[in-house]
Amino acid sequence: MVVSSLATLRKLTGDFEIVVVNDGSKDHTAEVLAELAGMIPELRVVTHPVNRGYGGALRTGFSSATKDLIFYTDGDAQYDPRELTLLYDALDEETDFVNGRKIGRSDPLHRIVIGRVYHWAVRFAFGLPLRDVDCDFRLMRRRIFDRVELTRSSGVICVELMKKVQLAGLRVKEVPVHHFHRAYGESQFFNFPRVARTLLDLTRLWIELVWRKADPKPAARPATAPDKQSVTH
Repeated sequence: MVVSSLATLRKLTGDFEIVVVNDGSKDHTAEVLAELAGMIPELRVVTHPVNRGYGGALRTGFSSATKDLIFYTDGDAQYDPRELTLLYDALDEETDFVNGRKIGRSDPLHRIVIGRVYHWAVRFAFGLPLRDVDCDFRLMRRRIFDRVELTRSSGVICVELMKKVQLAGLRVKEVPVHHFHRAYGESQFFNFPRVARTLLDLTRLWIELVWRKADPKPAARPATAPDKQSVTH
C-alpha cells in the first residue's frame, strides 16, 4: 500500500506526504513501518499505543495532515491506491470532496448483504444522496475541516463525515473505484458487541445531526484557497 501510494503520488505532484496511522497493532506492523520509514523520506508514521478505533485513527490522520489535499483509504488493500488518480482528475475548482463509489463489493455474501442493508438504512435515515456512503477511498480539501469537526471514534465516523459535509454545503462528486478481496487479516466489525455499539452510536449521531440539526462545526473559521499540487495520503 505504501509503495503503490508513493509511486502514484510521484506522478501527481512533487509536494506530498504519506501518513500511516498504526492504531495499536499487535503484529509486526510497527517493525515493517519503521523499515519503510527509513527508506521513504515522505513517509510519516503516527502510532497509537492502544487501539483508538477506526474513527480515532482517521481523526489522528486528518489532524496530522499538512498538505492542502487529503486522500485516505484503509490499509487492508481492498482498494488500489493507484486509482487515486481518478479522484484527483475529478477534483476541480467547484468541488470540495471526491467520494469513491465501489463498482462491485468483493466480500463474502453475508458482508455484501449486511453492507447493502446498512447503506440504504443510513442513506434514508440521514438523508444522504450518496450512492456509496461507506466507501473508504476519499479525496478532500483540507480546508473542509475549517467547517467540519469530527468527534466519533468508531466506524460511524464515515456517516458523521459525509453528513457534516452535506450540512456545511460543501460540493461532492462520486467516482467509481474497484474493490478487492481482503488478502490478509479479518474484519473486526462483525461481532455482536461491536455491531450493538455501532447501532447505538448511529442513533446518537442521528439525534445530534438530523433531529437536533447541530452545526457541523461551531464557530467555523473562514476557508483559505487550496493548492491542488500538494497532497497528503
